[in-house]
Parts: sequence; structure tokens; C-alpha cells
Amino acid sequence: MNRRAQLPGAAELFRPTGPRTDGDGQSSGVPTPADRRSSGRQKHDAKITVYISGDELVALEQARLSLRAKHGLAVDRGRIVREAVAVLLADLERQGADSLLVRRLRAESEA
Repeated sequence: MNRRAQLPGAAELFRPTGPRTDGDGQSSGVPTPADRRSSGRQKHDAKITVYISGDELVALEQARLSLRAKHGLAVDRGRIVREAVAVLLADLERQGADSLLVRRLRAESEA
């Protein structure tokens, strides 16, 4: 009996999950800023690990509780993060150098 864990191979781990391109290299199905939405509540096929401070985690949890108590939205922290990422990416596409993300990152790098 083999006691070794069966792990997925590289093909399963690194398969393409983004939009496909057509024959001339143009991306099809790429959302415009107005169409950009978080993926919401569904099974996700990609994962990243993000390290945050204790204060950031508390703020995220407080936001989750506030959404539930004040707005009747029962969502998990991952959903909040996906929505925040979608909003920032849409703003970056729409505003470019004037986007909130660029301004905050510039201010942080200059500090």
C-alpha cells in the first residue's frame, strides 16, 4: 500500500484560466471597466495568499459585520476582497494615472 499523497501535476496547477484570444492575438471576452465585477460566490479555480496585518484583518472583519448588521448582506471576507479588487481594477482601467490605486501606491512609495 502506497502511503504517499496523490498531488496534482503541473498541467493541472498551471492551466490557463483567463480569457482566450482569437487568431490575431486579440483578447476576447475581456471585461470593460463598466463590466468588471467580482466573481462572487462560486467555486474558484485559482488561489493566492495575501498577508495582511492584524489591524487590517480586524478592519476587514468589522466591514463584514457592518455589511451584515447595517445592510443585511451576509458575505464572507473573501467576497469583500474580490469586490474591492474588482472596484480598484475597474477604476484603474477607467482613470489610469488618476486612479485611486495609482495615487495610493505613489503616495506610499514617496513616503
